[in-house]
Amino acid sequence: MNDDGRFAAAAVEAVTADDRQAAVAVVAAIVYSEPSDTRCQAKRPMQQQIRFCKTADGVRIAYATVGSGQPLVKAANWLSHIEYDWRTPVWRPLFERLARNRRLVRYDERGCGLSDWEVDEFSLDAWVRDLEAVVDAAGLQRFPLLGISQGGPIAIAYAARHPERVSRLVLCGTYSRGYMKRDATPAQLDEHRVMIDLMRIGWGRETAAFRQVFTTLFLPDGSPEQLRWFNDLQRESTSPENAARMMTAFGDLDVRDVAPTLDVPTLVLHARGDMRVPFEEGRRLAGMIPGARFVSLESRNHLLLEAEPAFAQFVDEVDAFLGADDERGAPTASGAFPELTDREVEVLGLVARGLANGLIAERLRISDKTVRNHVTNIFWKLGATTRAEAIVRARDAGLGIEPDHPARARD
Repeated sequence: MNDDGRFAAAAVEAVTADDRQAAVAVVAAIVYSEPSDTRCQAKRPMQQQIRFCKTADGVRIAYATVGSGQPLVKAANWLSHIEYDWRTPVWRPLFERLARNRRLVRYDERGCGLSDWEVDEFSLDAWVRDLEAVVDAAGLQRFPLLGISQGGPIAIAYAARHPERVSRLVLCGTYSRGYMKRDATPAQLDEHRVMIDLMRIGWGRETAAFRQVFTTLFLPDGSPEQLRWFNDLQRESTSPENAARMMTAFGDLDVRDVAPTLDVPTLVLHARGDMRVPFEEGRRLAGMIPGARFVSLESRNHLLLEAEPAFAQFVDEVDAFLGADDERGAPTASGAFPELTDREVEVLGLVARGLANGLIAERLRISDKTVRNHVTNIFWKLGATTRAEAIVRARDAGLGIEPDHPARARD
């Protein structure tokens, strides 16, 4: 605080109790008002936080959180590297959009990215254990779950095993049965085996020629930059042997027996021209899940890209579908602290979780001074004289109890 601010604050102490409320408001407006320099108002880029946890069978899993608000958990899919894909023009636009006004939680499945590569098992049960470990480590009790591509069967299996924890289910470009469980012709099965051999032979090479085969199937309409990033992402994500083992296990996935038992609001989306997972598989899946709504997307890409209309349609559909949960779970001024605005309740919740003003500013993508302004107003409205007192009040009301600290990364 500058000299003018200290002088104004001292003036508050000198006024009578009857005038104190008005004086505090005036000082807050003077000292913490936003500067006219628009550079100070620029939004900070989103920053993710990476932590680790262990599964029931001892595999170390890396997970990332970004954004604030109600959670959205994304089941891992082929292939991931939570640090590298955050930088790619293929994945980052989607992650940033999903994290807008939400806390997005995603992770590297076993054998991929920052998670342990040396593992004994790739299976439906093993991948569900990865997801179980992540949501427990993140302190989540009930949340919507997103499954893209191979992440779909994992999300379905988790929702069937833990119905009390999944509030809504979003499935995109996915299936109920893996490649080997479909009515494939002998020629198609031979093609599948050749693809797996290609992984073992050429996955780790400097030249992208072998990996380009897979990239073309995932992103047939990708730009040269997007194709280059995805080629590199594949090599960074896992080893040739792990890639082949995972692809083999994906072919054996089958959740046709549990999909009809789901009792959760479900949205299924699929691109009509998807060159990786046939459109019919998405339509078939939607027909299995009771009450599921099906949305077709006009695209040939298995992974939707920011520039295509299907990307905007996807996020709009997801936003609308998750909106009821977002509104029901969000803290509001009409709850424990009716005197606070919705934004002030949000700030108070982050204060209660032990975040300093700078971290709160980054999380909410507002300036440091705006945070200080909110904190000052919160203290005044609650009659709190210290940060510790405000934290106690907030925690007594249930704010700030969700774990979000590095200690959870240590085993």
